[in-house]
Amino acid sequence: MNSYELLYIVKADMEEEARAALISRFSDLIVAAGGEITESDEWGKKKFAYPINYVNEGYYVLVNFKSQPTLIAELERNFRITEDTVRFMIVKKD
Repeated sequence: MNSYELLYIVKADMEEEARAALISRFSDLIVAAGGEITESDEWGKKKFAYPINYVNEGYYVLVNFKSQPTLIAELERNFRITEDTVRFMIVKKD
C-alpha cells in the first residue's frame, strides 16, 4: 500500500450538516476500498488568493491515507462529479 496526501476544498457557503456529510462520504470511500486513513485535519474556511469560479473562500480538508493505487482514479472521479468541491489534489508521499 502506498501513502497519499489528499487536500480538497469544498464550497464555504454549504450548511454544516451537508459539509460534514460530504467529508464523511469521501472518508468512507477510502475506507470502503480497503484504504486506511492515518490523519484527517479540517483547516476550516480560508480566503483564496484569487477568485475561483467567482467564489472567494472555501473550506479546506487535508487527509493522509494509505491505499492501493487503483483507489486514486475512483477518488478523482468522485471529486470531479461532485458539484460542491472547488478543487482537489492527491499527492503520493515517499
